[in-house]
This record gives sequence, structure tokens and C-alpha cells, in this order.
Amino acid sequence: MKHNYKHLRVGLIGLGLEAYWDQFEGLEARLLGYLSEVEQKIANPGRMIFNLGLVDTPQKAMDAGHSCRRNDVDLLIVYVTTYALSSTVLPVILRAKVPVILLNLQPAAAIEYERFNRMTSRTAMTGEWLAYCSSCPVPEIANVLTRLDMPFRQVTGMLHDDPECWRELEEWLRAAEVAHALSHSRLGLMGHYYSGMLDIATDLAQVSGRFGLHIEILEVDELSGLRSEIEGTAIEDKLRAFGDFFEVGKDCPSEELQRAACTAVALDRFVEKNDLDLMAYFYEGSGIAENEDTMTSIILGTSMLTGKGIPVAGEYEVKNVVAMKIMDLLGVGGSFTEYYALDFAADLVLMGHDGPGHIGIAQDKIKVRPLQVYHGKIGKGLSVEMSVKHGPVTLLSVVEEKDRGFKLLAAEGESVPGEILEIGNTNSRYRFPLGARRFVEQWNSHGPAHHCAIGIGHIGGQLEKLAGLLDLGFIQVC
Repeated sequence: MKHNYKHLRVGLIGLGLEAYWDQFEGLEARLLGYLSEVEQKIANPGRMIFNLGLVDTPQKAMDAGHSCRRNDVDLLIVYVTTYALSSTVLPVILRAKVPVILLNLQPAAAIEYERFNRMTSRTAMTGEWLAYCSSCPVPEIANVLTRLDMPFRQVTGMLHDDPECWRELEEWLRAAEVAHALSHSRLGLMGHYYSGMLDIATDLAQVSGRFGLHIEILEVDELSGLRSEIEGTAIEDKLRAFGDFFEVGKDCPSEELQRAACTAVALDRFVEKNDLDLMAYFYEGSGIAENEDTMTSIILGTSMLTGKGIPVAGEYEVKNVVAMKIMDLLGVGGSFTEYYALDFAADLVLMGHDGPGHIGIAQDKIKVRPLQVYHGKIGKGLSVEMSVKHGPVTLLSVVEEKDRGFKLLAAEGESVPGEILEIGNTNSRYRFPLGARRFVEQWNSHGPAHHCAIGIGHIGGQLEKLAGLLDLGFIQVC
């Protein structure tokens, strides 16, 4: 089961040169202390850190490589503590076969030149100098890895008093956690594509292979069957949960709330039974009343699931539910959206969608509205209405790419206050640095499907790191 693999497993080694230890008293212990500090700085309850010590000979490198494989590490951090031979690190990387970060950290901003030059022993001076020599072997290592087409990333800075450096390393670790979580997630697909939406159709082998997702093809009949089995106080309990989760309009008919509560209870059981971490759905219906009843009462339940870390996308939007899951794993939301109009007077882009909304990024409590018709879909029922929190936002689209299956397309902008359309959909007003006209042209030029995921905050740099670890292309239009 996936729950056995919920922790990111990080391999950590320090690089050194065995010949130095007998020559320079205390240098090895000093560098081991630095390595221990790195371990403490990157540790958290969601990670397992395997500190494999100082690798200072090719044989130790080979042993460390096998340890990486035995410990099933997801990421290898190579802390270059002083000069080391490229032949000392290569065996580790060859055997670990995971993404590599070269950590180039000095113990302080600069050598204290005056103090250094007052030292009476040139041997001691050299030992002190070597403790600052982390930058020296990085070109040698980079040269070898580049010639072998082995990707690597670098983080350069100081062991102490360098928040920028540690923030960058933390972003790499967060990206690795997202990639790890995706590769242990189960995607449920219920129903079929929305007929005619060719842009959202995709290759499920690519989805599974590039992101590591397991895909379960599910039947609407199963959800309808579970719905028919609901009894006892489950519906009343869910109705109370609706009151906590949503702002339910007084114009919402009680029978519609009952229908939605029944479906929401069934959805919870459906997700648990199939062990789902994300889901996409759409079903037009073919005259079977039970299935139509299910699908026209699904929005409140899917909104609650989305808010609880199990994103659900309508219109069978496989790529976009992956984008939503990425945003959710990063803790910034991941709500289903599309742009549908421009406000040229205010230079804004209007974006929203029917179907589930994400409570974690709502400006106010999500409102429940009754709709007499679901535009472009069957039936009628309850829908949700919300705006995304005012402030910085990021858009993410998973886009087909010929060379590597997919690329990530991102844009940073701002959700701004103002009037929205009160039509029972998610609706927000966005400003982009390019302006509305140029934004839509630049976004469209990269060939995304018409849906995307919205999250709060500016996280383009974080998404670029994730794309790098997944070996996907990345484009940020603004």
C-alpha cells in the first residue's frame, strides 16, 4: 500500500579526500560536523534522511551507492565539503540512479584573511583553507556528469546565515516530496471525456509513466450503487457538515440538499473503497435515472473532497486534476478554472468554472446556489460559488509535449477585488504583468488545454524545480 512510502527518502553524503585527514589535524571531524548540521537543517517529520557520512575514496563511494539503493532513496544530496576527486563521487551517482543536488556550502561568508595570515603554521593554514574549498571540485564534478548526460542541480551558499541558500534547498526538497507523492498516488477516472473537447484528451500511458500515477478506470454505476445503500444518520451528518463547510443559500431546496448529501456520503465511501488520491469525472447519461441523479448532485461532495486534499476535476480533465494535485501538495490550493472573458476596461482576465471549488483558497466561505440548468451538461441541482483569495496567485497547466510527454506551463499574477458574476460558479478577477491582451496570447501560444489550476502565492520557481525533477519541460509566461 502507498502509505508505507509516505516519507521522502533522502540520501546525504559529504565529499572529501582521504589523503587530507592525516595531513591536517581536525579537518575530518570539522567536516563531519558540518555534514551533521546539514542533516539537522533538512530534517522534518515527513522525511527520512540517510546520512552516509564522508565519502573520501572510490570504494566508499561504491558502498554509499549500494546503500542508496538498499535504502530506496528518492533524492541524493552531495555536500561538497572540500576538494574531492570526481572519481570519488561518480560511483555513488551511478548506483543511486536518482536526482542529484550538489550542495556547495562554505562555513562562512569569507575567510578571515587577517586572522588566517597571522597563523604560525602553514600546515594549519592549509587545513583552514581546505575547510573553505567546497567550490573547488564542483567544476570537475559538473564536467564529468555533463559528459555522461547525467543531470544535476546546484545549490551554492553558506552553511550559516544564508536564508536564501536554505530556502532554495528547501524548494528542491519540497519538489522532491511532490514528485514522490505523485508517484505513490492513485488517480480515479470515472465516466468518459466530454464529447468534442479534443484538447483535454490525453495518453494515459504518458500520464502514468511521466508522473508515476496509478490509474483506476471506474464506473458511475459503482457510485450510484453505493448511493443506493446509504442509510441511518449518514445523510443528516453530512448535511451538518455542509453547514460547516459551505454558506448554504436559503433558496437551496431541501430535497436538493438531501440529494447532494447522499451523493457526498457515497463519494466518501467510493474514494475510500478505491483508495483514491485524485479523481476526474464526467458522464453525459443515457436515460438511467439513478446515474443522472448521482451526477447532478455531485458538486458539493467533490468540493469537500477537493478541500480535504483529494482534488476532483470535472469534464474528465485528466491533465488538469494532476495540476490541481501538484498545487494541493504544495499547499497552495489547486482549484479548477478557465478564462472565459476579458475586462478590457480594467485590463483584467475573468476566470472560473462550474463544478468543485477549493475551500483552502476561497476569499470567503464557499456559497451553495441552486441552478435550474447545468450549462452544457444534463440536469439541474446545486452548485458552488467562490472567488479566489485576493493577492498573488499562480496558474498551472499540464501541457502535452512531443519530446517528453508533458511540460508545465505557469503564470504568476494577482487575484483582485471587484464585482464578479453571481452565477453559481467559481469566479475571480486576475491581473497579470503582461496585461490581459498579451497574457492570453502568450499563454495560448504554448498550446495548453483550456482548463488550468489556480493556486495562491507566487510559486513559479518551485514549479520549475518540480519540472526539473520530473524531467519535464517548463515555461513561465509571466
